[in-house]
Amino acid sequence: MRGLLHSLQIAFGAFGMGLVIGTLGAYGKLYGGAIVRDLTEIYTTLVRAIPELVLILLLYYAGTDLINRVLEGMGYQRVDINGLVAGIVVLGFVQGAYATEVLRGAIKSIPQGEVEAARAYGMSPTLMMRRITLPAMLPHALPGLANLWLISTKDTALLAVVGFSELTLETRQAAGATKAYMLFYVAAGALYLFITLFSNVILARVEQWARRGMPSVKEAR
Repeated sequence: MRGLLHSLQIAFGAFGMGLVIGTLGAYGKLYGGAIVRDLTEIYTTLVRAIPELVLILLLYYAGTDLINRVLEGMGYQRVDINGLVAGIVVLGFVQGAYATEVLRGAIKSIPQGEVEAARAYGMSPTLMMRRITLPAMLPHALPGLANLWLISTKDTALLAVVGFSELTLETRQAAGATKAYMLFYVAAGALYLFITLFSNVILARVEQWARRGMPSVKEAR
């Protein structure tokens, strides 16, 4: 249960960080200058091209070493970075690339007339994003974001390779100590399944709320 709590903390933190990065990345790709668009494209391409396990190892070890080298260069002592924070940052960085593409596609699905009408009313970019873009894109983005959330909960298992005590590592240690491999690994699988099923119920209700007033798929047909 301690491992489950750590996994959920990382999943929530990484998903939230990914949403922030994804929102900025989507706007950078769509409305940024040439340099911003190129940098965002490089970021999303590299993250989606490199296996997540390799990225986690690279960011976790090389990233913490780089931070300490910078601190030493500035005259400060080396610091031990909290494993929970490092896990959130590493997975959030990965989630951000995928969230960028999900949100970019959702924004592009908004009818152009709504955006032009908002500009005609003289709305500032911030006000237009809050009143027009975000509410209109949410129904289109939710299926992709829901998938990213489920991926986030499962990607926490990859942090076991760097020694962070999330659900998978705690399960492996308990199974190794008791030799009850079947019991503990089945229990861990059941916990992951519970998270997925519970998340699906919540996400379905959120999607239903976001699509209120919109025709259902059957009605559209």
